[in-house]
Amino acid sequence: MVTQTSAWVLNDQHGIDSLQLVGDHPIRTLNDDEVLVKINAASLNYRDIVIAKVGSKHTEAVNQSTTNIHQNQGEPQLPFFTPGVTPGSDGAGTVEAVGSNVKTFKAGDRVCTHLVSQLPSSEAPGFSNINTGLGQHLDGTLRNHGIFHESALVPMPDLSFLEACTLTCSGLTAWNALFGLSDHAPGKGSTVLVQGTGGVSIAALQFALAAGATVIATTSSEVKAERLRSLGAHHVINYRSSHAWGDVAKSLTAESNGVDIVVDVGGLSTLPQSFKAVRKNGVIAVTGLLGQAEDQAAIPSIMDCLMNVCTARGILLGTRDQFHDMNRFITEKGIKPVVDDKVFGFQETKEAYQYLQQQKHFSKVCIGLE
Repeated sequence: MVTQTSAWVLNDQHGIDSLQLVGDHPIRTLNDDEVLVKINAASLNYRDIVIAKVGSKHTEAVNQSTTNIHQNQGEPQLPFFTPGVTPGSDGAGTVEAVGSNVKTFKAGDRVCTHLVSQLPSSEAPGFSNINTGLGQHLDGTLRNHGIFHESALVPMPDLSFLEACTLTCSGLTAWNALFGLSDHAPGKGSTVLVQGTGGVSIAALQFALAAGATVIATTSSEVKAERLRSLGAHHVINYRSSHAWGDVAKSLTAESNGVDIVVDVGGLSTLPQSFKAVRKNGVIAVTGLLGQAEDQAAIPSIMDCLMNVCTARGILLGTRDQFHDMNRFITEKGIKPVVDDKVFGFQETKEAYQYLQQQKHFSKVCIGLE
């Protein structure tokens, strides 16, 4: 068994420059319930940038805060991290060794990481689980080899490693947003609205199309609009030129009744329009908090669910059972997750962070470790 590996580590939270590459990062002995994985590919999330840039180390008292999400000048922060942690939660690779009690995997199996570990397979993670998960408290995927608890892995679907490494957060969140409520799952005759061209939105677009739904997408870029159309989006709205894009989306549905499922990734900045788009008894899946409200008075409240007769549902990843269901669906439907055209090498991890931070990407920013 390998005893050391190349790994990126995060010793403080002063931004992307806090990332340091260590060529001889030690690998400890496997415990009975652990798996050694050769990581072949990893992908980044906005969470990874947030973890790196709080600005200072925090005490254990802060680490024990309820949600560990704070606002600083309109930006979310995640102060709870373990100094020296290897960042990254999303990855795909090959099992090289297993502990004596591991029953699910064997050497040679191809696997994806699950951000949280040691939860029952049917239990959905909360913020406290995520804040103690891979890349923040536990060593993550930006390393050539890693040891993971058996429950932090799932069998990989029939994809390339680069495609599979997109599933951990974005893919699973999108799946939960669409299929987490069985009575509202998309299908033929239903309409799904996805916002922008990030990983969750593109995964949701692909899943919804595969289920037979009509998909409406938003973007501010004509170049990205063409890409969305090439992936199968039925309608694309430019939200910069159409400020009332929620009303526009609603007008594109049958008899202008509204959208069945809105996959909302912006939070405060997009929810007012999401409520305008959704139909009566429809669902708004709140999956992100990337944007800030320009008009504080326009921020929806829980009463908007009553006034619009709809459901607003918060989504944080999904269960391990849902991960298995998603992977089966991907295989059955022949879905190929979308990876940004620019794939970074392991040595270029800082550049990958910067690329994501500058929002130059389409779908997922991936790093090849092979």
